[in-house]
Amino acid sequence: MAERKNAGGELCGSIFDPTGNITALVESDVAVERQPAVAAALMRRHPEVEQVGFVRLAEGGARVQAELRMAGGEFCGNASMSAAALWCIRQGQTVDAAAPCAVLLRVSGAAEPVEVRLREEAADTYAASVRMPRALDITEREFVLETCRDRLPVVRMEGITHVLIEERSVFFALREDETAAARAVKSWCARLGADGLGLMFLEGGQSERRLTPLVYVPVGDTLFWESSCASGSAAVGMTLAARAGARAALTLAEPGGSLRVESEPAGGETWLCGKTRLLSTWRAES
Repeated sequence: MAERKNAGGELCGSIFDPTGNITALVESDVAVERQPAVAAALMRRHPEVEQVGFVRLAEGGARVQAELRMAGGEFCGNASMSAAALWCIRQGQTVDAAAPCAVLLRVSGAAEPVEVRLREEAADTYAASVRMPRALDITEREFVLETCRDRLPVVRMEGITHVLIEERSVFFALREDETAAARAVKSWCARLGADGLGLMFLEGGQSERRLTPLVYVPVGDTLFWESSCASGSAAVGMTLAARAGARAALTLAEPGGSLRVESEPAGGETWLCGKTRLLSTWRAES
């Protein structure tokens, strides 16, 4: 994999907007043990950024075109879209709308390479589809917070776990109580022993569904009400497909825009479809 380094201890990278989930990608080589601190510094400098990933881009012709490691070691579908788009941009590759480009990534939290298909819609703007890693398991667990108790669907994925909270649940009220929601997601993450935990608040009927994601990653102690969450959206599709025993295809309206998920039951494929665009490039002292 190629490395980008700058003189004088500088770091360089890019900021992408995948459905409002603003993502900084560091293109310089940074040791894994330093990544959480570097990510925290970048997020202080760029307060609009919700997450940071570290990429290494391969030269043209390689089977795996890029490696992506999130600062907390979790898996992220939105960052995967953005890393694939970055590879195309750095290669100077124009993607014909009639022939999408397939980019293969190694991503933290995923055992197998992740395929991303890109179609260029405008300069540095791509429609993207990610073949999401399969869930390790989909179960129901009982959760408790103070005097409240309920059984909720849990989707355990490589690198991150998601809990689905639907309108009928007593815990749906957490969406309006940020303090209690933060206490719940941190407590439940520790109880589940998860690398990261998302609370996915789902509302609406079949024709229109809204998703509000809250994601906590213990490494770096980051907690965000995210503008969109690709892996959480995939977890919703997987849960609904498993519940119905049939293919689930739905569009989720999220705070930053819409994501579409198509999921087959019984461990079948799940595709997550959205958009990403390059906002800016940056340089900073390391």
